[in-house]
Amino acid sequence: MPAGQGWFLRRTLGDVETRELRYFVAVAEESHVGRAAERLGMAQPPLSRAIAQLERRLGAELFVRTPRGMELTTAGETLLREGRVALAAVEAAERRTRRSVEVSGPRVVLTAKAGASSELMAKLLDAYAAEPDAVDVEVVLSAPGYQAPMLRDGRADVAILHRPFDDLSGFDADVLAVEDQVLILPSGHPLTARESMTVAEATSIPDLPVPRWPHLDGSYPDGPGPELRDLTQVLQLVRLGRTAIVLPESARANLRDGLAVVRLTDAPQVTTVIAWQPHSTSTGVAGLVRTASRL
Repeated sequence: MPAGQGWFLRRTLGDVETRELRYFVAVAEESHVGRAAERLGMAQPPLSRAIAQLERRLGAELFVRTPRGMELTTAGETLLREGRVALAAVEAAERRTRRSVEVSGPRVVLTAKAGASSELMAKLLDAYAAEPDAVDVEVVLSAPGYQAPMLRDGRADVAILHRPFDDLSGFDADVLAVEDQVLILPSGHPLTARESMTVAEATSIPDLPVPRWPHLDGSYPDGPGPELRDLTQVLQLVRLGRTAIVLPESARANLRDGLAVVRLTDAPQVTTVIAWQPHSTSTGVAGLVRTASRL
């Protein structure tokens, strides 16, 4: 975690500071004290006093009051950016604490994309289970784009992520694999005769439009093709001739009849990592990461 974020977390972890920070974020996002007060379920005067007190404590103006509402200053923009990180960390700590009370015995929650890195994860889990101090590992599989948010908000302790698609900012990570990308398309399509293609060619096939991932934040390619939710659905639609998709080369291991692979000459490599929160004190997380680094 950058030094500025660490300083800010130390300043805001107390009850009063955390509450005031929530107030500030609400005003910043609403750009209006009245709307923020309504959102927070409180009266406007105490909210205004809390913002003024926060400005005095930090020695900086956070807002410029205009007829249109509240506009952030440069200091306010910095506080909003780092404050969101701080509040997310506090909420994640609360969620992990509640989780540790609800379950019996130590446990690590590992999240990964459904249908991705299956062979690698199997090796990791088998190797970790053989360790003398291994704890239970709960594996949560979901659609692309959900893993990093789950790790940030405390629903997961460890995540299998993929650069350049996933946002790794704020995480510690070890590299597990680096691989090329390939195009997956129906086995009967004329383009299967090609030995290789460029990314531009692969994503502009008229009868195989690139799929859409409507729930993602733009880090994954988004095209005019069918709306997708998980990789199992993707491959079925490819097999039916409705779309084609670019995937890491390791996806070959999961392909069945009806699918073909064409090498891409200019696609960026995909780096698979195991990621965790840098402030984690879990011995289970540490053990799982150690095992991953030895694979």
